[in-house]
Amino acid sequence: AETETSPAAGGEKKITVYSGRSEELVKPLIDKFSQESGITVETRYGNTAAMASQLLEEGDRSPADVFFAQDAGALGAVAKKGMFAPLPDDVAGQVPQVYKASGNEWVGVTARSRVLVYNPDLVPASDLPASVFDLTRPEWKGKVGVAPTNASFQAFVTAIRVQHGEEKAKEFLTGLAANEPQIREGNGPILEEVDSGKIAAGLINHYYLGELAKERGISPDQLKAKLYFFPDGDTGALVNVAGVGVLRKAAENPDARAFVTYLLSQDAQKYFAEQTYEYPVIAGVDPPSYVPPLAELKVPDVDLNDLDELEATIALIKESGLVP
Repeated sequence: AETETSPAAGGEKKITVYSGRSEELVKPLIDKFSQESGITVETRYGNTAAMASQLLEEGDRSPADVFFAQDAGALGAVAKKGMFAPLPDDVAGQVPQVYKASGNEWVGVTARSRVLVYNPDLVPASDLPASVFDLTRPEWKGKVGVAPTNASFQAFVTAIRVQHGEEKAKEFLTGLAANEPQIREGNGPILEEVDSGKIAAGLINHYYLGELAKERGISPDQLKAKLYFFPDGDTGALVNVAGVGVLRKAAENPDARAFVTYLLSQDAQKYFAEQTYEYPVIAGVDPPSYVPPLAELKVPDVDLNDLDELEATIALIKESGLVP
């Protein structure tokens, strides 16, 4: 049967995207896709977790064709409920296995690494911790910026639960809370305060450094703040993805598939590397200039498909006292 979005039906080519990624980051790219493909994209923007909840609530009645999420946990939650149609091999095959769902229900389109950002005036390189778990030690008291309500921090805590179990996660959070961390709303404020010397170090995602440098009209290496990638597969070096899934009802919709294909094109991948400073996930596109290549990072052995248990993580974080 012909759908009204297929060109043969003579109807308007149009898809609805639920985006957990912010408008300022992705709208230029979505507009470019529309211009080049002639497909109108109706985008609804919101917080990734809220968008995932909305999809789960709407179920088959959802107007969404595609979910563009900021992290694997939200994609996993929607996939778990059987709401995504598996993507064809020629699309999903471009993305390394570690950055997509085991059954191709969703694919990562960009990757981001958790890092410790530090101010070398306050933390000499020789004092950098071997593991993120060391941040609960007395020498870090009052020195570490964290954003416990931020989705990327929550995904990292979920990774601790997955990799080391509930007890270890609880112990880490309680220890961190007792160590008088500098609690901030998000990654951005942490980076700015580390850069200005108000905080010694902080847990953020790697791409904020590129964003701050761009805002100031300088290159990332001109910032005082430096990035430290935790070594040896430490959980502190979690690499998460922003990614997309196509809803079941749009499984046969060529326009929805065209959108996913476009996000994995050289063009779009270059846009992410150069404009949002994220890691491209396909071969042949250079990463942002100030970070090591993705393949060189020693990432923890965590299956991104397992990061979908967000509620238990949020409860743990609250229990620890990090969030009032």
